[in-house]
Amino acid sequence: MSRQKSGVIYILPNIFTASGIFAGVISIVNSINGEFVTASWLIMLALIFDGLDGRVARLTNTCSRFGVEFDSLADLVAFGVAPSILLYMYAGHDYGRIGIVATALFVIFGAIRLARFNVMTSQVEPSVFIGVPIPTAAVFISILILLFEKYDFLHRYLYVLLGLSMLISFLMVSNIRYPSFKKLNFTKRYALRLFVLLLCLALGIFVYPIEGFALIFVVYILYGLIRAVVNMNKRSINRKE
Repeated sequence: MSRQKSGVIYILPNIFTASGIFAGVISIVNSINGEFVTASWLIMLALIFDGLDGRVARLTNTCSRFGVEFDSLADLVAFGVAPSILLYMYAGHDYGRIGIVATALFVIFGAIRLARFNVMTSQVEPSVFIGVPIPTAAVFISILILLFEKYDFLHRYLYVLLGLSMLISFLMVSNIRYPSFKKLNFTKRYALRLFVLLLCLALGIFVYPIEGFALIFVVYILYGLIRAVVNMNKRSINRKE
């Protein structure tokens, strides 16, 4: 009985990982069928599964090399291929080869981002990511498409969507540092402030879900860019002194 129980616990994280792949595949099918809103939300669902598999593995102490590799392949499908197909079917096909290049860049750079993450995991401090994580990039694309679908006047600016997708692709393979939030320890002094902030964010997202998520991801991406520029200016000033 104990062996059966341990076997179930071992495969539990992998079930969440497989669910993320399934959500990505269903998103691709919906993109091909022109159901762009559903396809976008399915990528968001894959993000939830991606967050659960690692946490379940750590809680049950069932982390394994197989799980790490399986998770990377799942991320490439759910956060690389699925959003790129969504992007191409929604906007890329209207711009010929430029649309193909924009969607291909997202998959290729996403794969590079995953490979680099696997290689550098033990060398990088756990509180930061080097480059935008591929799940963040995928959800960013999904949120933008949800915004374009909600506001019809944005349809005339589909080229902006392609431009932003190429920008986020390059940010994935950049050396810009982004906060991880995985191992942040908040003291009691800041617990109440954090609770109030999270409560306000939750209420804002409840009222304006698409705009709320878009704002969060835009702020996150801009934070890394702005911090990188500030650090470059500081280094240049120090060299002059």
